[in-house]
Amino acid sequence: MQAVSAQRDFSNHPCFDAGARHSHGRIHLPVAPQCNIQCNYCNRRYGCPNENRPGVTTAVLEPDQALMHLNRQLKGTVKIAVVGIAGPGDPLCEPQRTLETIRAVHAVHPEMLLCISTNGFNLPGYIHDFVEAGVTHVTVTVNAIDPEIGKLIYSSATLDGKTYQGIRAAEVILARQREAVAGLTQTGMTVKINTVVIPGVNSHHVRAIAREMSRLGADLMNCIAMMPLADTPFESFKAPTAVEMRRIRKGASEFLLQMYHCKRCRADAVGLI
Repeated sequence: MQAVSAQRDFSNHPCFDAGARHSHGRIHLPVAPQCNIQCNYCNRRYGCPNENRPGVTTAVLEPDQALMHLNRQLKGTVKIAVVGIAGPGDPLCEPQRTLETIRAVHAVHPEMLLCISTNGFNLPGYIHDFVEAGVTHVTVTVNAIDPEIGKLIYSSATLDGKTYQGIRAAEVILARQREAVAGLTQTGMTVKINTVVIPGVNSHHVRAIAREMSRLGADLMNCIAMMPLADTPFESFKAPTAVEMRRIRKGASEFLLQMYHCKRCRADAVGLI
């Protein structure tokens, strides 16, 4: 059964509503350069202007620069409805940069939807701050709910100066992600789950992720085909095929409404999807 909350109105958010992407744009403000989890499929060292994937930006902005950048973009022809922070690292690895940015945006543009995309590892302690700052939508990337699978995906995770590795890293990540998703939904915030689909690692496990995240109150799920990247432990892996992705989304749709129009946006994306 799909989550009841999947019936919410997403009509002004181009990521949460397929129809909105034709009329409502988004802007990602790249103010979060660092990350607290090292995933085996991720490489943020290179930022080619021709690459269209998460973790890539032409430049990292300071919070005051981000507001000026937003104001310039609002003079364009595309209606910007959503201001998001999605990296190029994790928005809550250095939380004050993200909070300063969204508070400044909300003060000047209270009509904007505010959206954060995070791995959720450092999120539990900042949910109240998000609510006060006017955040409306949060995406949490959850790639496993079984630590035995998670240990294959996560190389390390660092929290409060302590670094975890192996299965302990996976256990701590999962516990905090569960806490984060449950906490977000209790506030009434709209929650999307991103899951990077990695053949032979978690591709058989996505339906279980959807079931658990639905139980915690998530609204929507975005299954993202892994892109094999150079200089990562998964560089030799093959990306899932379109047929595999259709099968995986169909299984997950029994529990969570699925997103089908994701373009794997850059951390500095602007305009229509």
